[in-house]
Amino acid sequence: MAKTPETEHPVKAFGWAARDPSGILSPFKFSRRATGEHDVQLKVLYCGICHTDLHLLKNEWGVSVYPLVPGHEIVGVVTEVGSKVKKVKVGDNVGVGCLVGSCRQCDQCANDLENYCPKQILTYNMPYFDGTITYGGYSNNLVADEHFIIRWPENFPLDAGAPLLCAGITTYSPLRYFGLDKPGLRVGVVGLGGLGHVAVKFAKAFGTRVTAISTSLSKKQEALERLGADEFLVSKDEEQMKAAASTLDGIIDSVSAPHPLLPLLSLLKPHGKLILLGVPDKPHELPVFPLISGRKLVSGSGIGGLKETQEMIDFAAKNNILPEVEIIPIDYVNTAIERLVKSDVKYRFVIDVAKTLKPE
Repeated sequence: MAKTPETEHPVKAFGWAARDPSGILSPFKFSRRATGEHDVQLKVLYCGICHTDLHLLKNEWGVSVYPLVPGHEIVGVVTEVGSKVKKVKVGDNVGVGCLVGSCRQCDQCANDLENYCPKQILTYNMPYFDGTITYGGYSNNLVADEHFIIRWPENFPLDAGAPLLCAGITTYSPLRYFGLDKPGLRVGVVGLGGLGHVAVKFAKAFGTRVTAISTSLSKKQEALERLGADEFLVSKDEEQMKAAASTLDGIIDSVSAPHPLLPLLSLLKPHGKLILLGVPDKPHELPVFPLISGRKLVSGSGIGGLKETQEMIDFAAKNNILPEVEIIPIDYVNTAIERLVKSDVKYRFVIDVAKTLKPE
């Protein structure tokens, strides 16, 4: 007879889970594995709500395993360490992002790119090495191998900083990898949501000239005055787009809804790069002629390895880069998900887990 989530491991845990594709979350008792010799156990303090949580809660990608405890933007305090742990100690503030496992042997892992390991294990909704399903940070505790633990910088906010563990690394990594981190370059950012607003902040910190690109003119003032963008383009305004043609060295496209790529490609200089971060539910139509005529590149990028994630957090702390967040109690989470569907948040929800998650 199969064990229940509450009894399959020795460490008692409590969180909120969805039981079916309705995506509605409710209190859920389960268990975590005992702290192994290389493991770190932490008390979860804050957890960001990512758009990926929405997709998986509602099984929009067809891979969800229920009951499902979401959350991969996790910040907490270490409560126990295994006998061979060297990275952190009890009482340290730490983070856990999208990954809790990888093979540690392939070329990707050897090059600190665990995020592209074919056997990567995500923080929730995936089988761990022992065959049990991983549960995320909408919960009171977490156990992870020390390799996948991020050391939290001193005096860096825990609550507002939590979304950097997904939104931060997802935008920092392509800016660095594709060379869009050089002062004086002109970088466009499409979409000013959870990912896009952080992309603007990182691109500015690298010294680039940033153009925010949105379908909505109503976001102009905030993009320029609050987020620090240098210019603003309304992508539906043909005159504006024509005037800005061939001016950008690269574009970070954070939009998850289907949208035309041709207008964005027209903004790129020859040899420019369009990097896709969003995951639309329908395939993009890719026009080939502008690629050939300008030797332009369309690429994708997903999160980052653990070394780069630590580098990102340290860079953010040094440059005071923080997402704009709305702190919520756990019992508001279903309303927050409904608001996220409507893009009714500026710009990231963060659950105050420690203060509001109470075992029943």
